[in-house]
Amino acid sequence: MSPCTWRDSILNEFVPNISKVIIVIDPDDLLTEEKLSLELKNRGFDLIDFKDSVEFRYAYESGYRTLWDQGQQTKQTVVIRVCNSQWDALPYDLLKAGRILKFTLGNIFPNLSYSIIEKLDSSFLDELFAAQNKYSPRKLGNNDTKDFVIQYVFGIVPYLITNDVELLRTLLRIHYNKLKLPPILSGRLVQILKGNSRFNDWPLEIIVSDDGAFFAFLQERWPPFLDVLAHGNHIIKETSAYNLKYGGPTTLPFDHEDIRVYIDNLFVEGKLIPVQKSGTNIETNPWIKSGVSETNDNDPNIRINGLLEIIENEIPVPESLYSEWIDFAMKWAELRALIHTTNQVNELERFKQISTLVNNKFTNWMLERYAGLINLPPTNPAMLHHVPRRMVRELESEKNMSLALVVVDGLSLDQWVTIKKVLHEQDPNLVMKESATFAWIPTLTSVSRQAVFSGRTPISYPKSINTTNNEGNLWRQFWEDNGVSRQKIAYQRSLGDGNVCEILDDSFNLNQTKVIGLVVDKVDKIMHGMQLGASGMHNQIKQWCEGGFLFSLIEYLLDNNYQVWLTSDHGNIECNGKGRSFEGSIAENRGERARIYPTLELRDSVAKTLPFAIKWNPIGLPPGYFPLVTEGDDAFVKEGETIVGHGGISMEEVIVPLVKFEKRSR
Repeated sequence: MSPCTWRDSILNEFVPNISKVIIVIDPDDLLTEEKLSLELKNRGFDLIDFKDSVEFRYAYESGYRTLWDQGQQTKQTVVIRVCNSQWDALPYDLLKAGRILKFTLGNIFPNLSYSIIEKLDSSFLDELFAAQNKYSPRKLGNNDTKDFVIQYVFGIVPYLITNDVELLRTLLRIHYNKLKLPPILSGRLVQILKGNSRFNDWPLEIIVSDDGAFFAFLQERWPPFLDVLAHGNHIIKETSAYNLKYGGPTTLPFDHEDIRVYIDNLFVEGKLIPVQKSGTNIETNPWIKSGVSETNDNDPNIRINGLLEIIENEIPVPESLYSEWIDFAMKWAELRALIHTTNQVNELERFKQISTLVNNKFTNWMLERYAGLINLPPTNPAMLHHVPRRMVRELESEKNMSLALVVVDGLSLDQWVTIKKVLHEQDPNLVMKESATFAWIPTLTSVSRQAVFSGRTPISYPKSINTTNNEGNLWRQFWEDNGVSRQKIAYQRSLGDGNVCEILDDSFNLNQTKVIGLVVDKVDKIMHGMQLGASGMHNQIKQWCEGGFLFSLIEYLLDNNYQVWLTSDHGNIECNGKGRSFEGSIAENRGERARIYPTLELRDSVAKTLPFAIKWNPIGLPPGYFPLVTEGDDAFVKEGETIVGHGGISMEEVIVPLVKFEKRSR
């Protein structure tokens, strides 16, 4: 019987109780796919990566080998995942004891070009497998495989795109729906589209592959379109008057029914910015209302109501992928930023009700699915420890590149929205490629920030789990392990004020440094002194950002030819006290959302006195580290007290910004 999904062909090989250890050669990271790894766990198989021999040995010896040597049995079978290059490094005792399996994309998709399908995000393998079963393609070469994937996985038939409406509709599908078209496929799409002379002046190489460039392309064509709409479909200005940075037609068919359905959401979600235009008849064309700032008095409420409607219809379900939560969190962040910066109270009660619902669903999802994120590949970093691994891939693809990682301690995703607007005002040519990633639980600085600088899970740094004093050494060790000379690795923390040029130039030589890790702790300091809640946080962060330190830091690094990444170790949330407990706890000042206990028994006994708390399974954490955390807006402080804190598992604390900066040519 043929497998129903590509996962079935793998799962069928995992039979319980045959061996304590199974070694899987997995060059394509198939076992780390979110749904497959969860199903393996549910069937009694624990997945351990062999990427880092020290980290692996610690997890394997402490979690399994020691127990077996003592004659104890474990419920789970250990699955050790290796790639081809790591095979020779496996210890002999494991090779002798374990059953060996191998899975590759080439075996699952034998008639498709391996060099093409290996570039696909694993979230598209279901569609690809279904298409393979339905159409049974012959043995395909590279271009035919590209065309097959573009058509049957992404639903795009390039040869049928023959006019501006069809092209614009296709690009909106790609970028608004975040289809993650890999470069090898976007290049093929561009190649086919350029065969149509109608699109000769479109900047296809840029706007097909880069969502930021595409939305900037739309943004600068919105004013000419409004002029045409206001003056009876006649262009009243020379094209040069609009100062267009991107080539292509001066106006776009925004009013076509297939395009118009996107317009409201593009402005409501902040992908496009409303413009001031006099003479535009909004009553005749109500669909443009969200894109015209003459309605400024109502702008916040228009966006708030629009976002509330979108969010109510898009709350992820228990089966949702982590990427769906990230997409949702970015829209949620836009809404939270609006609520906390505009003092709009009309929809506050509705917002609070949705917030409670969202975090209840997020908590349930985290309890079931969070463990499956740890071993995902770093192509699109799902967790903070994947970020430096992703940066390594950038360095591997361009050896002469220099890299900088800026960690803004405590910055939440909605506070990033506030910062982003200020940065855009300071330099409209600053390109910000936005995403988000998951912090470590508990969302404490010493746990999560060390993960992002070490590129490892917290179980690998047990001695420093309660401090950040070792993260500079962890950062240097990570990059040394990846081939960078120690003399070319730099790290500095406690940044946030002062003259950027003087601070960096006094600390290290940018021309001789290959990778830089920087900690900006200003937001965290604001949070720990905050008495005015979430709105006060946004106000003070905005004022700090307007002071120019962060902008100067990013610009200075870019000017010195660094690729700049920005993230945060955890977010924060305004929360309300539900009661205190102190026994055996280790908590940060104002981090009253997590309590850490040295034994499971102590943690569980305290939990009985705090019914609102969650006994968090210490996934990826060192022995003797058992968290008791809060969800929603609860806190371990005196009842009735309101604080801004972190440490818990709310979406606002867990999903943090991940931004890559570039400069657009002026």
